[in-house]
Amino acid sequence: MAATEEDSVNRSAAMTAAPIFISSASVSSVITHLSLINHLQTTLPTLTSGICSPLRHTHQTGDSSSFILMPSWSTSPSFPYIGAKLVTHFPGNSAVNLPGVHGIYVLFNSATGKPLASIDATEMTLYRTACISALASSYLSREESETLVMIGAGSLAPHLIKAHLAVRPRIGFNGVRFDVNANLDGIVRLGDIITCATNSTDVLVKGVDLKKGAHLDLVGSFTPAMNECDDEALRRGRVFVDNEAAVVEAGELVGAFERGVMKRDEIAGNLVEVVKGEKNGRTSLEEITVFKSVGSAAVDLLTAHLIYDAYYSASGSAEP
Repeated sequence: MAATEEDSVNRSAAMTAAPIFISSASVSSVITHLSLINHLQTTLPTLTSGICSPLRHTHQTGDSSSFILMPSWSTSPSFPYIGAKLVTHFPGNSAVNLPGVHGIYVLFNSATGKPLASIDATEMTLYRTACISALASSYLSREESETLVMIGAGSLAPHLIKAHLAVRPRIGFNGVRFDVNANLDGIVRLGDIITCATNSTDVLVKGVDLKKGAHLDLVGSFTPAMNECDDEALRRGRVFVDNEAAVVEAGELVGAFERGVMKRDEIAGNLVEVVKGEKNGRTSLEEITVFKSVGSAAVDLLTAHLIYDAYYSASGSAEP
């Protein structure tokens, strides 16, 4: 009887609880890169088919600034959540020592419409983006990869390094060493895994510099004007995407299609298909693989759920 009364009290408290705010510090205290990678590996194949995610809404708010809305909702009673991420992109913020991207994520209960939480989406997105890259790398890069080349020095860079280390620990087998090199072409030639996180409109990685067996992880571009690699990189590699939006949003792919370098049906697969085993990941040690991600509202919803659940587990409170 006591247990039943306690459950009733918890449910009553949950129904009347005010929405919580989960700060950036709380996000990083309740999840790790490895816990999120494992969570996405489990939930991507089982839950994404029941998640509706319209194409993101992007609105120009200035010459270079934009406002992005990414809604998503689950139709499964076993995963009763609705969410939306609101993001601002101000690339000139480096001049005032601020991140170029700010965001907030709002999570609702899809059975009642009750708002559950708002989450610092800047930190959440850094984790989500890095962990999707690392999850893809676990299928596409060589297991014995030892050298990681990080192109970009923004707030995402340390997350990408930590996430890739979580799935390819040989990178840090003899201790992690950081080298800075102005000769980008030369350093790319050394990379087993090359990850790019920039907003560059100019080619950074040349396909001719990719060694046999390399894995190229392209994170930065999310508009047709952005471009982190040349056509030769796509021509030499088997190309995978995080989701179908990449073929209309990523400058590398949009440009390659327009120039006849590759066709849409030559994309080797998306991440969900690879994780499910419907499409093969790496097929040989000498194969070059390319993974292009642009982010998705479905993955945001899965990430927000883990953060929300972990937050309540850490606090010992009843989850609404």
